[in-house]
Formats: sequence, C-alpha cells, structure tokens
Amino acid sequence: MLWGVVGRNGALWGISRGLAMTTVSKPLFVGSFRHNLDVKNRLTIPAKWRFAGDENDVYLALPNPDGCIAVLPPIEVEKLYEKASQHALSDDAAQSLLNALFARAHSFGCDKQGRVGVTEDLLKHADIEKEAVLVGSLTKFSIWSPSRWEKVGLRTAGDNFGDLMRRFGI
Repeated sequence: MLWGVVGRNGALWGISRGLAMTTVSKPLFVGSFRHNLDVKNRLTIPAKWRFAGDENDVYLALPNPDGCIAVLPPIEVEKLYEKASQHALSDDAAQSLLNALFARAHSFGCDKQGRVGVTEDLLKHADIEKEAVLVGSLTKFSIWSPSRWEKVGLRTAGDNFGDLMRRFGI
C-alpha cells in the first residue's frame, strides 16, 4: 500500500511503502460535563467517553480521598489489578487498605442510553445529591459535586495553574 505525506497546502511531500496507518486505541477523557442524576441514581456518561465493551470490560468507580469518585476505564483497571495482586495475603496493612477500598468500589458498564448506576455510598462520599460534574483527566475521569469541583477550580486558577503545570513538567 502506498502512503503519501501531504503538507499544509495539500502538496505531496513524498511517498512511502508500508502498512495502512493504524493507531492503538487508548481512551482520552478530556473536558468536563454537568449531568443530573435520574431517580434511580443513574448518570449519563458522555458519548465520547464510552467504550464498546462486554460484561468483563467495565469501568471501576472508587472513592477518591479528595472527596470525589475516581472512575477508571478497563486499561487502568488492569494496571490497578496488577498492583493489588502483588501484595501478599500476610501483608496486613495492604490487605486492610485493599479491603476498605474495594468494599466501597463499584464496577459498571453503560446501558443503551449511556447511563451508569452510582451507589449511594459513592454518592455520599462525593457529596453528590442531584447534579454531578464529570471531569476528564486524560487516562481516567472523576465525578464531583458542583460545589467541590468549584473549590478545585479556585485552587488551580490563574498563576496557580501555571505553577502546577511546571511542577508536573507539562
């Protein structure tokens, strides 16, 4: 198969032989979205954040110490699974943490309308009553109450935003 490299104005720069261009599909969770919970505590996940998975490919929602719900896609769940499985059963501290964390976790997939059920425990942890803010962080996303998300916005506004970017090498 032939591929040509085209410049900004459409001019062909060169032709190379090779396979069709393919990319590894990695989820990108970017942007923020406000959605209301329905009467069954279901929340709509943005269409571009959903994946076509089967019952074994699900999101994992965990209580985040910052007061939100951390939501991991399957690729991140696999990484967490590997880390958790490395701890010996005789490691009491690790087992206590894993028990406490995963007892409050919830795994789910989207229904046909893109909704997911969120547990009462996780909603209470995040102080979410009716409205939620879904916030992308590239490899995963978080679910916040609007008031808590507003406070995060204040902490990262203006000069603080630039300072944080430099601190993390972005």
